[in-house]
Amino acid sequence: MKMRDIPFAAIDWSGVKPERYPGETGFAVWRTVQAGGIRVRMVEYSPGYKADHWCSKGHIILVLEGELVSEQRDGSVVRLGPGMGYHVADDTAPHRSSTEGGAKLFIVD
Repeated sequence: MKMRDIPFAAIDWSGVKPERYPGETGFAVWRTVQAGGIRVRMVEYSPGYKADHWCSKGHIILVLEGELVSEQRDGSVVRLGPGMGYHVADDTAPHRSSTEGGAKLFIVD
């Protein structure tokens, strides 16, 4: 990945408009900043959140708070707590997220 044409910019996440997305259960709140061709997000999952779709997009994810469960379509499951994360390329491992108690994530994709 080449990060080009992205000027230096500090982000005050409290000033980024939140957008709410329903899951199969619960909901996600995204605060999104577009930087060139890269999307940078602060995402909060409500307690009981489960994604309503399988995602094939590549991501770099860092769990800031709570516990995230990432289920892959092949049946494998990864549990991540604060300070843990994962990376995956586009079209590599379809996955979906869930959380019992809620989670806050920093995501680059």
